[in-house]
Amino acid sequence: MKHARCRAVLSALLTCCLVALGAVAASPPAGATPLLPGPFDDSFYTPPSPLPAGKPGDVIRWRPSVPLLNALNADAWQVMYLSTNALGNRNAVTGTILVPKGVEPAKAIVGYAVGTQGPAFKCTASKAMERGTLYDQPAINDSLSSGYAVAVTDYEGYSPSTVPTYITGQSMGPAVIDSVRAAQDLPLARLPKSAKVIFQGYSQGGGGSMWAGEKQPAYAPELHVVGVVAGGVPADLTEVAKGLDGYLGFGFLAFAALGLDAAYPELRLDSFLNDTGRRQLADAKKNACTAELLLNYSFKKIGDFTTSNPLGTPQWQARLAQNKLGAHPPRVPVFQYHASVDEIVNTPQAETLHRAYCAAGVREQWTTYLAEHATGILAGHADAHQWIVKRFNGEPAPSNC
Repeated sequence: MKHARCRAVLSALLTCCLVALGAVAASPPAGATPLLPGPFDDSFYTPPSPLPAGKPGDVIRWRPSVPLLNALNADAWQVMYLSTNALGNRNAVTGTILVPKGVEPAKAIVGYAVGTQGPAFKCTASKAMERGTLYDQPAINDSLSSGYAVAVTDYEGYSPSTVPTYITGQSMGPAVIDSVRAAQDLPLARLPKSAKVIFQGYSQGGGGSMWAGEKQPAYAPELHVVGVVAGGVPADLTEVAKGLDGYLGFGFLAFAALGLDAAYPELRLDSFLNDTGRRQLADAKKNACTAELLLNYSFKKIGDFTTSNPLGTPQWQARLAQNKLGAHPPRVPVFQYHASVDEIVNTPQAETLHRAYCAAGVREQWTTYLAEHATGILAGHADAHQWIVKRFNGEPAPSNC
């Protein structure tokens, strides 16, 4: 009897140590959040194969996180959750859930879609948050300071052995939506299913948040979404590409080609590349974050990397068309803003989306700021946050359609 009690005590102590030191998460029942955190190395980002049973947003694994700039004002966890890829198949995506300290429960949830991070695994948004280098951080901080939880997706494909499906709206939308579901699924976050939700983002994130807004009514009708905030939106990838080929932002065009190819294997990007293209893009996948995309690839051209241009082929045109915003306008108010002299994501194609939404009856506020792409996020930041606060407070949304 004494030995049995000792074994029970030792077992309890071992369990506590495993939690504290980082055990690999135990296999939970289908659809249940794991009780133990882990793993605590980069294998956390590699999805299990096969994927566990469950529905989009269910948490597969989790672990505590300490984002450098949120260590004092938020509790945070990294999660891997079930989602849906561009082909409509089940996948797994990672992200970070932040809940402001001293707010029980958090008033509402911002599903935050980060801007371009880069193709290399080291660029993953959750890693950038822990380093304190995520340039979207001011928007996240403002939401936390206002008492809102924030769900930040890494997007699909950030692992040591995969390529992100960058700028692919059919993948980004579910990843953003399901980060919010994962936040509600994680017991430690204590977020109610009834919480109000707003999707927010800039640049790639502006596209991600807008895709979440377009997809949410059919994909996640149970979410209580009250608005979408989207800045610097790449609404029409074909039009955006025209302003990048041979110009400052060519690295983003190259990354977009990699992302679409990762999402749609039939595009066969490699079959269009010359030796320079293969070498340069292989290096980008290993080493390039946003700074490298700008420094190392500026003013290059598609012809420098390819034997023929893939973007004009029927296969690529079909996939680009599927990832053009506007087919399913959001059913909630929208704040869309843009830099008036945006040299990366050209302004006219975003304004075309604004007009399409207005014509469809969306209650939208469209604002431009005298800025270029990088400073556009700062120029619109204060207005975007105030718009969020007013929507969560239930105030009527403005419109200048």
